[in-house]
Amino acid sequence: MNNISTGSTVLLLILLASCSVEARLQGCNPSGRIEGKRPPPGQCNQENDSDCCKQGKFYTTYKCSPPVSGSTKAVLTINSFQNGGDGGGPSECDNKYHSDDTPVVALSTGWYSGGSRCHNNIKINANGRTVTALVVDECDSTMGCDKDHDYQPPCPNNIVDASKAVWKALGVPEDDWGELDITWSDA
Repeated sequence: MNNISTGSTVLLLILLASCSVEARLQGCNPSGRIEGKRPPPGQCNQENDSDCCKQGKFYTTYKCSPPVSGSTKAVLTINSFQNGGDGGGPSECDNKYHSDDTPVVALSTGWYSGGSRCHNNIKINANGRTVTALVVDECDSTMGCDKDHDYQPPCPNNIVDASKAVWKALGVPEDDWGELDITWSDA
């Protein structure tokens, strides 16, 4: 009886741990895929080495992002929020464009949370420095490869897409701008 009880306890603990992991991941599993289409000539702005969708390639989409903590891991990318920049149209939060000299960011869909972080500041930590930036846009993880998204693929679910001002404040040499592992938190 003791062996059965011990075995049952171990099985129960394994099942609980498994459910706990699944519950944490459940909010961040891929939600689908979209098929890339070739953008019309001259329609994909490749400023900041932005990717353009490729005909027939499938891109993973997400409605979620990893859970936010006091030190959430993310990938910092570069984006121009100016009119004519690789960010496409005006920012979602205010329907305006923003100068590359202003520390602003777009967050992946799950972190953008339907706009609940609009006009809130976040703190970004990297390279031994911290910068505060204003959330003005969504880095759409659910859609892409169309005119509204400048014919770029959907964002991964762990992106903080930042203006040049953020990269400068973090002291990253311009030649290294593109992708950087960071942590961030609500300010």
